[in-house]
Amino acid sequence: MEFEEFELTKEFRDRFQQALDERDGAFIYSSLEEVNPADITALLYEFNNEESKYVLDLLSLQVRARIINDLDPETRKNFLSIYKVEELTEVINHLDSDDAADILNELPIKTSEEIIASLDPDLKSQVIDLLRYDENVAGGLMAKELIKARDNWTVVQCIDEIRKQAENETKFYAVWVVDENDKLLGRVALQQLILKDSKTLVKDIIEDDVISVETYLEDREVAEIMRKYDLESVPVVNVQGQLVGRITIDDVVDVISEQAEEERQLMSGITEDVEEDDSLWRNVRARLPWLLIGIFGGMLSARFMGFFEQELAKVTAIAFFVPLIQATGGNVGIQSSGLVVQSLVNPSYVDEGLWKRLMKVFSVALLNGLLLSLIVLGATFLFFNNNRLSFIVSFALFCVILFSSFVGTITPLLINKLGFNPALASGPFITTTSDLLGLTIYFLTVQVMI
Repeated sequence: MEFEEFELTKEFRDRFQQALDERDGAFIYSSLEEVNPADITALLYEFNNEESKYVLDLLSLQVRARIINDLDPETRKNFLSIYKVEELTEVINHLDSDDAADILNELPIKTSEEIIASLDPDLKSQVIDLLRYDENVAGGLMAKELIKARDNWTVVQCIDEIRKQAENETKFYAVWVVDENDKLLGRVALQQLILKDSKTLVKDIIEDDVISVETYLEDREVAEIMRKYDLESVPVVNVQGQLVGRITIDDVVDVISEQAEEERQLMSGITEDVEEDDSLWRNVRARLPWLLIGIFGGMLSARFMGFFEQELAKVTAIAFFVPLIQATGGNVGIQSSGLVVQSLVNPSYVDEGLWKRLMKVFSVALLNGLLLSLIVLGATFLFFNNNRLSFIVSFALFCVILFSSFVGTITPLLINKLGFNPALASGPFITTTSDLLGLTIYFLTVQVMI
């Protein structure tokens, strides 16, 4: 089905709000009838729960289920609180097993158990099986719906089975081949089934080098495997090697997005997953720890500068360059740590030659340091006409760039080695460390050369 292009303008929003106030169901339905459910999801964020529910009740059950599934978990949890158990059961019966299990995990236990008891038998057994797994492992990420066949079947038997099983499976990229004990043997591409003679046996066209993941594998590792091998779908097996589910690329997109968001917040100095509309205390709590570190670092910097009061009194112009030294050191540290954190997504990053990578980082810092220090040398001499001051500032800047680059590179590696998220090394932590390091180098240079 093709959908109309949709743009949420202020005029449309105001007209839609008027229709909601007047409960003009005809206008609402006609406005959304040919709109992509993803665009309707975005529209509903503009209205309160009761208004959004009124809109959804006008749409088909399939569209309603898809929209609810597309809502972000926090919004959905709040939104579904106004639904009756019977209404929720209707919606969940139209979802894939993995999506149904995710929503049931978000609901109160009593509500969840009441819904499970009323689900369609096939979906009920699948959901109960999925709820055994933690949500951050392959077992919690997978869906139970899949197409499987036996290796002794012919192509025509396999196609007949696909027709039967596909009634409950909307997304399939291959047929998974199993033995009589459901042990995974391999896969057959749909293209092969179409092109081969109808009497060809599945075992003659099977790909037995199929990549699979275990139910206990962490979701981030699953995402990395699918990224590395460019997989659209990956089978999930238990410890006995039996096929128990499958994970498709759209299942891991959320994992990748959540990981990127978590690391972005950590690099920004936010220790919890928060949104702008979360509670005041939650927002304060998420930001406060790193701000305290920044304040502590600033107080140490101020105290450190006090040790060089005599040098500052001799040449007051020295103080003019403190912001330059700190800002440059912080930027270099952030750049270096950001690149390392990004590279550590690849588990083989360190194994591929740590010293070679460190030498490259050092070479880049050396060249940047030379270029920037030469620019500062010329600019300082032009503005202050002081050879000694120009040399002190440019030499200190060169050293700060080298050391900050080293700190920004090695810190994420050490944190990763200790088993923590390397993104913790970025943001305020590296900035504060680079500030203190920069001041130390700068004033030691001043003390030696004045």
